[in-house]
Amino acid sequence: MPPVIASHILEIRGSTIHYLEIGDISSPTILFLHGASFTAHTWQEIGTLAYFADRGYRAIAIDVPGYGASQSINFPREEFLGQLLAGIECDRPVLVSPSMSGGYSLPFITQSAEKLRGFVAVAPVGINRYQDAIAGIKLPVLAIWGSNDHLVSPKLADLLVELIPQAKKVILENAGHACYMKATEAFHQHLFSFIQDLNR
Repeated sequence: MPPVIASHILEIRGSTIHYLEIGDISSPTILFLHGASFTAHTWQEIGTLAYFADRGYRAIAIDVPGYGASQSINFPREEFLGQLLAGIECDRPVLVSPSMSGGYSLPFITQSAEKLRGFVAVAPVGINRYQDAIAGIKLPVLAIWGSNDHLVSPKLADLLVELIPQAKKVILENAGHACYMKATEAFHQHLFSFIQDLNR
């Protein structure tokens, strides 16, 4: 029997947060956030969760607060990911953060980079806002953008590479802001390669 993607609800400080999970709890974890036009189910629909489970990883996709089946939160968003990692028993995951979810991930890496094995910035919003705080962070980072991104300029991938010593960039040709939707196979391959390198 192939692994099944399970749906879970977690309560965080009075709000219910929904997430999807596949893979063994003892396996290295990849944690997927999403952009404003999507939900956790997007990662299921394009095959990302199954792709990484098939390769021996635990893959978790979160409905960020106020989206999908997750309620809004009544505490600062900067605190959300720390609370989440404690609640889902997730030790040093690779965090994948597209677009709008940068509002959660970027402040988190400025405060708690040591709680992650790696960070995948998929054209997240807010880089300019946090650039002083993230400069010099000791965290492996993959900056991955679509070449046709008109919402968050691919030039910000270069900025991340300048700011963070262990950052590298990948530009997916002919893909837009949600580059993983147009160039799904290439996105999976680059993400897998980055994560495999973390294990070496």
